[in-house]
Amino acid sequence: MTIKHILLVCSFLFFSKAFSQFKVDADIRPRFEYRHGFGNLFPDNADPAAFVVQRTRLNLNYKIDKLTIMMSFQDVSTWGDTRQIDPADSNNSFSLFQGWIHYDFDDNWSTKLGRQVLSYDDQRIFGGLDWAMQGRFHDAALIKYNKGSFKADLGFAFSQENQRQLGTDFNLSGAFTYKAMQFAYLKKDWDKLSASFLFLNNGFQKFTGDDNDIPDGVFYRQTTGTYFSFPIDAVKLNGSAYYQFGKANDNTNLAAYQVALEANYKPNKTLFGLGLELLSGTNQDGDSKNKSFFPLYGTNHKFNGFMDYFYVGNHANNVGLNDLYAKAVFKTSEKSSLLVKGHYFSANAALSNNADSYLGTELDLVYTHKLMPFATLNVGYSHLFASDSMSLVKAGRPNDNTNNWAWVQLKVTPTLFNSAQKKQNNTTN
Repeated sequence: MTIKHILLVCSFLFFSKAFSQFKVDADIRPRFEYRHGFGNLFPDNADPAAFVVQRTRLNLNYKIDKLTIMMSFQDVSTWGDTRQIDPADSNNSFSLFQGWIHYDFDDNWSTKLGRQVLSYDDQRIFGGLDWAMQGRFHDAALIKYNKGSFKADLGFAFSQENQRQLGTDFNLSGAFTYKAMQFAYLKKDWDKLSASFLFLNNGFQKFTGDDNDIPDGVFYRQTTGTYFSFPIDAVKLNGSAYYQFGKANDNTNLAAYQVALEANYKPNKTLFGLGLELLSGTNQDGDSKNKSFFPLYGTNHKFNGFMDYFYVGNHANNVGLNDLYAKAVFKTSEKSSLLVKGHYFSANAALSNNADSYLGTELDLVYTHKLMPFATLNVGYSHLFASDSMSLVKAGRPNDNTNNWAWVQLKVTPTLFNSAQKKQNNTTN
């Protein structure tokens, strides 16, 4: 897919006389990062990293009668990763982020087919991962029901690397890439209470052989649980509880849990929050089962500290985590705010040699300024104070070096064209 193809699609939709609604959005966000211990403890005798990464995304949304078509194209690249005079992008950074059709059977039932974002509740299990420039998508089919305050989604996915003549082996692995997926999501809203239920079944390709590279069947992992939100006077509570079972791999049983509760209070313009999340883990000295919970396809950067020490491509099958945190969001002006958040981390399961469970403390600061309705500036700084025990879950890296991270991001998301708005303006005039 190239820019030429996108322009052809835009031209066809724009000049088509049949469309009822056509909308084009852009999402451009360059981000500078300085990394000195981001994601892992900073090693000895090393230099910090610094770079600028950028997302350039174009979203096309076309609606006619009961049918909606959505296409989203993006380029995700690091400044300087392609030579200036290269005739083509040698890094293959251009891709299709979303491409789906949504059809309404009637007022309540619909279906959504294709490459799409799955995002539910607080995005703990399913999330769009918008912080990551590439985002997260699923190639899936949904059957959707929505009536009043109740909605239900049934989702199905079956993954293959290519169009085969024989067999259905699936050799892609990592990041909990599934061969098959089925899920049911139900949500009900009441006057002040909302609650949801999720059941998720993932099938992963099993491998055997001396090099663990011979496909041999499928093993399944199940995740089920609930998310809820309700107020008690001026305090808003939200929380979740999930349980994972089935197989952690082809020969290890899984029994793991996640429990979280957060309270938020906003007396005036300042929001105060206090929360706790427990994610079960497996003892480092061995256990009869794998007890390590993993939040799978959520927006994990949002949780457990912005420095991504836990569950962001890491910390799988580990000792779990207890995360006690407090936060405050200060309104610094009509267009700006400051988030201050602190985390106290400890291991959920036992560390080797009965080491202290305390892993460290993290401080996160994020300043947000809205430059205009479609442009926002973010400036962030995080600092991790690691304990000796953090080295035990981070491959033995030293804990006494400085671990910090700073970043600046400009997010620009304008609507480039909206036929519905144009029609409204013409009618008004």
